[in-house]
This record gives sequence, C-alpha cells and structure tokens, in this order.
Amino acid sequence: MFYVYVLRSEKDGRLYKGITGDIVKRVKQHNLGQNRSTRAFGPWKLVHREEFATRPEARSREKFFKSGGGRELLKNKLG
Repeated sequence: MFYVYVLRSEKDGRLYKGITGDIVKRVKQHNLGQNRSTRAFGPWKLVHREEFATRPEARSREKFFKSGGGRELLKNKLG
C-alpha cells in the first residue's frame, strides 16, 4: 500500500505533499526534523491522505497535487 499525504505546517500554514509506504513513520520523520526540506517549518500536522495499491498510481496523484490544479483543489478542500 502507498499513501499520498499532505501536511500542514503549524508554524506558517504551508502545505507539503509527499508519498510513502508507511504514513505514521513518515509523519514522525518530518516532525523530528529528519527531512531537510521540511525541517525549518515544523511541527507538521497530517491534514489529508489517500491510499493506492501501486506506487505509480500514488506518484501520479502526488504529481497532480503539486500542479496548479492540484494546489487549487487542496486549497478549496483544506481551506
């Protein structure tokens, strides 16, 4: 199982989108500062996740969320 997830920074409200096979472990890594690109903006809160059977399906959805249309969808859905 693969997950596409969206985190929100409790520091400044920015969103981070990613993909993982272990959602609990990955969120913990973000909050422990083990991810270079999110270290300065934590703590992070999981605000959205979707589950996929294959990595290519999950990657496709992650790429969509990182596009203009995907960002707009998340903005409307998550506020």
